[in-house]
Amino acid sequence: MKKRIYKQFVFILSTLVFVLQACVKDKPVTPEKALVDLSGVGKVWVVDEGGYGYSNAEITLYDPGTNAANTGIYAQQNNNAALGDVCQSMLRWNDNYYLVVNHSGKIVVVNASDFAKNATITGFNSPRYLLPISYNKAYVSDLYANSIQVVDLSANSIVGSIPCPGATEQMAMIYNKVFVTNTKSNYTYVINATTNAITDSILVGKGAASLVFDKNDKLWILSGGDQTVSINPKLLRIDPLTLQIELSLPFSSVEKPWRLCTNKNRDVLYYLNNGVCQLPVQNTSLPSAPLITQGSSVFYGLGINPADGNIYVSDAIDYVQKSKIMIYKTNGSLVTSFTAGIISNGFVFE
Repeated sequence: MKKRIYKQFVFILSTLVFVLQACVKDKPVTPEKALVDLSGVGKVWVVDEGGYGYSNAEITLYDPGTNAANTGIYAQQNNNAALGDVCQSMLRWNDNYYLVVNHSGKIVVVNASDFAKNATITGFNSPRYLLPISYNKAYVSDLYANSIQVVDLSANSIVGSIPCPGATEQMAMIYNKVFVTNTKSNYTYVINATTNAITDSILVGKGAASLVFDKNDKLWILSGGDQTVSINPKLLRIDPLTLQIELSLPFSSVEKPWRLCTNKNRDVLYYLNNGVCQLPVQNTSLPSAPLITQGSSVFYGLGINPADGNIYVSDAIDYVQKSKIMIYKTNGSLVTSFTAGIISNGFVFE
């Protein structure tokens, strides 16, 4: 009797195990996120600052063809290592990406092929942007250092500095001249790229942070102003040869324009100002209204994809949640959207 009960128990237990195994085997597996091919063409990199002091900066990789996004590609490719505190900017040069991590005072260098870290450049105070000057030489702007650092990209080390009082931001080079914006100064400075010395300056007003060259190689600088001393924002067009201001377009005291950028043909300017504003370079007056209204969103990052001209703008939401990235056509119509990391501030297009 006991033997028969035991056999029945074993049979029932075996059957139950078989059924459970079958259920597990047949259950569909849903991946946590769609993976984007690192070797694919037309990739879009999103710079995710992360929260200040939280060391949760990251990079999101987006594929416009499939609308798939990898949030946290740096950790995925580097054994879950943290990138650092506040990723300010990213740039591709030679066969590397340079990730400027502001509050961590470093630049992380990763391979372009697999996004694995191969070096770290240290010794900065609060780095902002890296500008290649030659194959192995670059300048790095800084928020607090009162100088621009000269970096040897072959040795991945700081080899010099250029004294420059204030908070230096974006830089651009033409005719062997490097133009450096400075948010704490009334001037944009001009550096001789051969001698590494400041040779001139341009009076542009307070709060200049972004600059671009247009199709005619004219320099456009966006100054954010300083309302504490009643200085309004303005957009300037400058001849980089003579350093003369050719056009000055003033904003009102309540406007806060920033994130100046341009399209592939460099014939249209874009910037954020309670929305996304669009300005053809031949125009001599500012647009009366944004192309894309901001509404309740918090527009924080802006970029124009050279592949199709689409406008990428990030919504930082509440600076705690992951950002929402919206993609618009040049006429302002929404194409699609995706989720990136926390406080997305910019884009690198390939």
